[in-house]
Amino acid sequence: MVPELKNVRVNSVNFRSKLQWDPPTFHKGNITYTVQHKSSYKNTFENLCTSIDTTVCDISFLSIYGNFTVRVMAESENELLGLADIIFNPMEDTIIGPPAVKVRSESGYLTVDFTGPASENSHENWTVQQYYGSWFYRVQYWKKGSAQKVITVNSSHNSASLLDLDPWTVYCLQVQAVVPEWNKVGEFSQVLCEKTTENGITPVWMVVAVLLISMLVVLVSVPACFFSFLCIYQQTRYIFYPSYSFPQHLKEFLSKPSYSSQFCAPQSPEEDHSYDKLTVISEESENCSG
Repeated sequence: MVPELKNVRVNSVNFRSKLQWDPPTFHKGNITYTVQHKSSYKNTFENLCTSIDTTVCDISFLSIYGNFTVRVMAESENELLGLADIIFNPMEDTIIGPPAVKVRSESGYLTVDFTGPASENSHENWTVQQYYGSWFYRVQYWKKGSAQKVITVNSSHNSASLLDLDPWTVYCLQVQAVVPEWNKVGEFSQVLCEKTTENGITPVWMVVAVLLISMLVVLVSVPACFFSFLCIYQQTRYIFYPSYSFPQHLKEFLSKPSYSSQFCAPQSPEEDHSYDKLTVISEESENCSG
């Protein structure tokens, strides 16, 4: 009778599967191992690993769907030292790894984003969730230092919002995937902690302060604009419309046709004209002399 190999097991995470076993207790010479498999609808075994000298064989390329009988045999110099069979169903036996988690602190609440693990099976570049179909994420969170008061939130999406949190408080959380149809739960992610901020409601004192500051700015800016406009107006008026004017009696003198025509008429070089001396004295000069 061939002795049975001990502690034969399959370690499978996200469909990355490895068969492992313990070597025989008593043996002579060098030992090699051969691993075979057959599906539930076949009667013959096919080789997976042949004549290896380690006690591990990668069986990840088996189909994810279906039941398989996996056999490991220990041999030395063509002598069968040990043998063992194990039933392996990837969908049932694989462990769902932890999701990747990111936490963002919003206005008074936390937003948790998570991404499910990718399948490590060599056949297809799928996520683990694509094989199982429907699943949801379970989020557990608590105040830091109060792990006994754990709150659970389930989400069928890739994110969840943790509401009704105390402001300026550190919360810790972890996330796992749950597959109800297969009665499976995944591994929890590493614990992440994040501090909340204000709840987004503006305090009354801040509203009043903003209102008062706005009124003060208006009260200061309106008179300033008015006086600036008045100053510009006065300067413009002084430049284009000066306050002094031509004397009235001189205006009347120059407005007479006889004198104005004399000033405008051309003069002949042969003609000699005599003129009276005209002195213009302003009213201010008369007041000063008096």
